[in-house]
Amino acid sequence: MMRIDVLTLFPEMFESPLSHSILKRARQRDIVQIVLSNIRQFATDAYRKVDDKPYGGGAGMVMMCPPVFACVEHVRAEAPEPGRVILLTPQGAPLTQAKVVELSREPRLILIAGRYEGFDERIREGLDAEEISIGDYVLSGGELAAMVVIDAVVRLLDGALGDEDSAAQDSFSDGLLEYPHYTRPEVFRGMRVPEILLSGDHGKIAQWRMEQSLRRTQQRRPDLYAAWLARRQAENKIPQNDKKQEIET
Repeated sequence: MMRIDVLTLFPEMFESPLSHSILKRARQRDIVQIVLSNIRQFATDAYRKVDDKPYGGGAGMVMMCPPVFACVEHVRAEAPEPGRVILLTPQGAPLTQAKVVELSREPRLILIAGRYEGFDERIREGLDAEEISIGDYVLSGGELAAMVVIDAVVRLLDGALGDEDSAAQDSFSDGLLEYPHYTRPEVFRGMRVPEILLSGDHGKIAQWRMEQSLRRTQQRRPDLYAAWLARRQAENKIPQNDKKQEIET
């Protein structure tokens, strides 16, 4: 069973997301254990202070080292694995599906959700923490980012999904965006399901889906398409001068 510790000033923010759907089932099936810890409980002064003004001046407040270190040391003592420490911060490396797969193979993650202007730099240095960002924008805190990491990681754990093929077919799992999906009714307001999907020919359906995935990726995320094409060429699966992989827009 994987263990995920979340260190936050607002543990109550996680109650609803963790109580529904895939995350709820994964916890009930003992696929993952998610433990919430309140950093403020490890502050030592009477006011439970966890932030202070930055040295050198400037706007905002900075999360202090002592309560964060104390909280990490406390949760580490609760399980044998030390845990991979991750700071959720816009300064971090972008969260990608490849990174999610990597994290899903860890026995334990310790996610630290920041607030205010950011972390004292010694938190990153002293805890040898990895920094991860879920996008090039700023949130009020790291809680929502931690929820994103949890959801993305847990759905990859064995037994978390009802259909074990679902994760393998997701967008980004092979570097491409996912093909379009259809379900009943066959015709809705004049819009029809593509005939190929009704043919029962699984080989042709698989080929159509791959073509659609390539086309959608090239149109919507040319950066992903170029990276996919480069990988395929490096693997000698596509000759450098083969133009057939270029999808018409």
